[in-house]
Amino acid sequence: MRERDSVPAIRFAGFTDEWEQRKVSDVAEIIVGGTPNTKVESYWEPKEIPWLSSGEVHKKYITFTDDMISKEGMDNSSAKMVKENSVLIALAGQGKTRGTVAINRISLTTNQSIAVMMFDENIIPEFIFCNLENRYDEIRRMSSGDGSRGGLNKQLVGDIEIPYTAKLEQKIIGSFFTTLDHLITLHQRKHSRLCNIKKSMLERMFPKEGVTVPEIRFAGFTDAWEQRKLGELCAEFKSGEFIKATEIKETGAFPVYGGNGLRGYADGYNHDGEYALIGRQGALCGNLNYSSGKAYFTEHAITVSANRNNDTKFLFYLLDLMNLGQYSGQSAQPGLAVGKLIELEAMIPRQTEQLRIGDFFWHLDHLITLHQRELERLQNIKKACLEKMFV
Repeated sequence: MRERDSVPAIRFAGFTDEWEQRKVSDVAEIIVGGTPNTKVESYWEPKEIPWLSSGEVHKKYITFTDDMISKEGMDNSSAKMVKENSVLIALAGQGKTRGTVAINRISLTTNQSIAVMMFDENIIPEFIFCNLENRYDEIRRMSSGDGSRGGLNKQLVGDIEIPYTAKLEQKIIGSFFTTLDHLITLHQRKHSRLCNIKKSMLERMFPKEGVTVPEIRFAGFTDAWEQRKLGELCAEFKSGEFIKATEIKETGAFPVYGGNGLRGYADGYNHDGEYALIGRQGALCGNLNYSSGKAYFTEHAITVSANRNNDTKFLFYLLDLMNLGQYSGQSAQPGLAVGKLIELEAMIPRQTEQLRIGDFFWHLDHLITLHQRELERLQNIKKACLEKMFV
């Protein structure tokens, strides 16, 4: 374990005493759960007691479990009841499960791959939970063995050193991070909900294969969509131009877009206006970006702009739905050929309907971006506070 300072860099007003370090085993009862025999149906039915597996610890705040066991299953296994607001740590599990921590908001029992820390009255569980959550890499390094074979155990968990300060300071810090986690979760849910709405609307506002009208339309539009080649819809559909790597900088007047998006900035530009950009080469060929204004597009990006009878934003979402990566050449370095793409056919409506559809998804993307940025801001605040508010 690393040496720790005696006071954190940032504290709430009124607290000046030095912090201490104590082993988990000195301030908590540590128990490990168990799994009833899966072949005995009466151990799992009726579903009476919430039963948590290590793969669920990532939920962090446990308010439900994916599985439940019967009282008979509880009595015939090493499973033990865990009181609310205990701190749980995954001893083993696939991927990054080992070392993750959670706090349970319901009474439950767990499997044998989870250690439960039930602290004495002088410890605020939320305080310890947010501290251990920030020490994930450190805790994983304590594991016995390497890679997927590694694992924690009851003794190793007991040896973990945790910070100790006045109970009131613990409570205030724990409450602060619980509130911050709640805000982060709200924005995560809003972001996910908007992404799901976008996915659903893309599927329903563009015609399915074999039909000429979408499932959902804006009021006033009734005409059938028509099939056209992509090349017929565009004023420009071609690769960008080469630029020396030395001419791409971290800051500059004009953004530089390559096949995978923004690469940096340059002093000059080769395009001005609204463009959909298709990644032309590499593992991400077929991915889509959008540029508005003056920018430089490299030879690894295919630039697409609509002609006077069509809308570029609409084409951007249409191209994204078409999964263009499937048309890449079958070679060690996948690539898209402009000549092949312009011959692809798609269903399109009149320009007036294109404009409505393009604007609808554009505003939806804007909302998604706002929530993503707010989510990242809150996550950065939490990260900084965890580093400064613990020793």
